[in-house]
Amino acid sequence: MFLVVSCLLYERIIISQTPHLLEVKTSRHFPNPNVDVLSFSVSHTGASIEMSNFSVNVPQLSSLYSTQTPKVRMNLCADQVFDKMLLWRDMATKTRFPSCSAAESPDLRKSNKRRSLRMIKCRAAGADGGRVAVGDDVFSVTTSSKYEVDYLGQSTKGDLNLKLDPLQSFGDGQATLEGPIEEVARTEAQAAENLIRELGIQGPFSAQHSPRGIFCSRTLNLRSISAIGYDMDYTLMHYNVMAWEGKAYDYCMENLKSMGFPVDGLAFDPELVIRGLMIDKEKGNLVKADRFGYVKRAMHGTKMLSNKAVSEIYGRELVDLRNQSRWEFLNTFFSVSEALAYAQMVDRLDDGCISEDLGTLDYKGLYKAVAKALFRAHVEGQLKSEIMSKPELFVEPDPELPLALLDQKEAGKKLLLITNSDYHYTDKMMKHSFNKFLPNDMDWRDLFDMVIVSARKPEFFQMSHPLYEVVTGEGLMRPCFKAETGGLYSGGSAQMIESSLNVHGDEILYVGDHIYTDVSVSKVHLRWRTALICRELEEEYMALIGSRGHREELIELINQKEVVGDLFNQLRLALQRRSKGRPAQTLAATNLDDQELTETMQKLLIVMQRLDDKIGLMLESDGELFNKRWGFLSRAGLWDKSHLMRQIEKYADIYTSRVSNFLNYTPFMYFHSQEQSLAHDSPLQDAGMEN
Repeated sequence: MFLVVSCLLYERIIISQTPHLLEVKTSRHFPNPNVDVLSFSVSHTGASIEMSNFSVNVPQLSSLYSTQTPKVRMNLCADQVFDKMLLWRDMATKTRFPSCSAAESPDLRKSNKRRSLRMIKCRAAGADGGRVAVGDDVFSVTTSSKYEVDYLGQSTKGDLNLKLDPLQSFGDGQATLEGPIEEVARTEAQAAENLIRELGIQGPFSAQHSPRGIFCSRTLNLRSISAIGYDMDYTLMHYNVMAWEGKAYDYCMENLKSMGFPVDGLAFDPELVIRGLMIDKEKGNLVKADRFGYVKRAMHGTKMLSNKAVSEIYGRELVDLRNQSRWEFLNTFFSVSEALAYAQMVDRLDDGCISEDLGTLDYKGLYKAVAKALFRAHVEGQLKSEIMSKPELFVEPDPELPLALLDQKEAGKKLLLITNSDYHYTDKMMKHSFNKFLPNDMDWRDLFDMVIVSARKPEFFQMSHPLYEVVTGEGLMRPCFKAETGGLYSGGSAQMIESSLNVHGDEILYVGDHIYTDVSVSKVHLRWRTALICRELEEEYMALIGSRGHREELIELINQKEVVGDLFNQLRLALQRRSKGRPAQTLAATNLDDQELTETMQKLLIVMQRLDDKIGLMLESDGELFNKRWGFLSRAGLWDKSHLMRQIEKYADIYTSRVSNFLNYTPFMYFHSQEQSLAHDSPLQDAGMEN
């Protein structure tokens, strides 16, 4: 078996990625009628290898593929292919590495500043150079008109099917697929694990158990998705929170100062707030609630409230996000600067520092003033103009993201960009974030089948607005009545997209960072499938691992208190019955000496009180590795979920920290939701084990 590497391009290129990845240079095309290859220069961690016209004997491949199927074809990225070549030492020693002359290898960086990824085709051919039936000769794809529903209720549209007889197509290898499916599956699953490991590919299960996993709330067959829509800000593009939100905060403070508010001495401190909190505009508080709406932690102004104060204020009421006149949910990073400015202004109001010239202000009126000041910073364009002038100061680039989108596009998905940002800002920021990582002089627009700017979400998903086509680079627009593939538009509606692309409902996956604007509304009104981007998941994942010892100790103390407390309660009941002249629960308890009963209860009570003090302190510090004030993003207390996590589970089918995490999976992934435990599950399992 031989490995023949051929490049699909016929020009000089340079492939440059992040420092820890490969840098691949090609010098020229060799028009060999037998073997169509390029001369490669591969640099990897300082080692340089040059190669040209070659065939490489790869004995390892014989163990990866059945001897009955010596001819296979696969598409890999340049860095993947050459990484395998460096790892497979036996293959590397059999490869000829002639040097390239200086004349043949000029400085290629000038001609390729915007190319980072080149796809090459790697095929294994038999010794006779023949080919077997591949692609359309063997496989067919389930179409929209012929799909069915699988055993989990998911559409089979997009599934790959065999055209040939499943056994006859393998020739002599059909015996390996005969027999009980349980045995066949066990064998093939083990072989698949071995192959994934030998190929150096990260499997979806290992990817899931990592900070950059994709987590599933509702089963999703990605193969059945025809179109994937993306939000831009904090979705396709991640901002440096300190820089972006810090600048938004600065402009907000300037506007508040011009309105007469005292802002001197205040500074941006993102640790004061996290996503998922709620602003109580009536009481001037920021609160964190559990999945039921009960407030677990609260901060008045910038001062955290005690558990007793929280109980006195919120013990008899629940957070109801439908009451928008009172509650403001911090859905996204964009809420950080607003919540922080509001908390600091509450302190100034309580201290009597706000001038009476501004009128009589309560906490709700104060919130309106802060929201107005921040809105001005966005609308007047100062903030975005500064970011557009120096995007490198505000945007954290992700070189892996374009490849993830290319995989989806090449898999037949229609990609959409739907953003509330205007055309000029979108074009500037997308060019900065995408173009330098795209191959073949691609522009960011080439990735998307349709681009919608100034979309006015969430109304975009609920009602129709006039549609305009952006027709010039300067952003000039003209009225438009129908969107076309490849177009750039402003306004419009989600129904317009469905009609133009002929895809509807659960054929569309929408990916965004805003629980309400992106995820909730698109699901509730259109039944689109949804994915939430929550960058903080990476930090929280690591914080949970770091807190494992703390939580184990805490749980052990709680279990010990439960055992001690159960005995105390039984003795208390025995004492109660004894005082009423009735026998205790058991004969032994009835015969207990009065002094022994009293002393035992006293000892147990002292132990429980000391445990309470210890557990209370440990509970307060639980989650400090993520945020010292608010604890973990997804949790409210030791075992319960936060209100934010409940919203994510309810409205987001999948959630992850960044879009490029799709690269660790495939465009054909079948995401399975995990088993949901119930309060009565454990006793049933224990009872089954005892029986």
